[in-house]
Amino acid sequence: MSTTSLKLSEDLKQRAAAVAQDLGMTPHAFMVDAIRRASDAAEKHAEFVAQAKAARKKTLKSGLGFEAEEVHDYLRERIAAANAPVTKKTSEIAAPKAKPWRG
Repeated sequence: MSTTSLKLSEDLKQRAAAVAQDLGMTPHAFMVDAIRRASDAAEKHAEFVAQAKAARKKTLKSGLGFEAEEVHDYLRERIAAANAPVTKKTSEIAAPKAKPWRG
């Protein structure tokens, strides 16, 4: 494991130490966990953006898209089926069909 120095303002250092103490952990463990969480979030965000860009590219190339109201209805039906005690399987719910959106 390597060592890294962080230059923190005295205020931030005291805040981190106080929160760490409240959580029952050392300031070091708190900072390591905070960096890990921030790294995880940044990686998830980057993946989300990459997926969105790929979907946009595919949509522009194909000229196909989904009507928002149909997607909303589909999602509401899936949620209702998942939450109902006895109902048809969510896999039996017909997904909306892609349609040309260009004029």
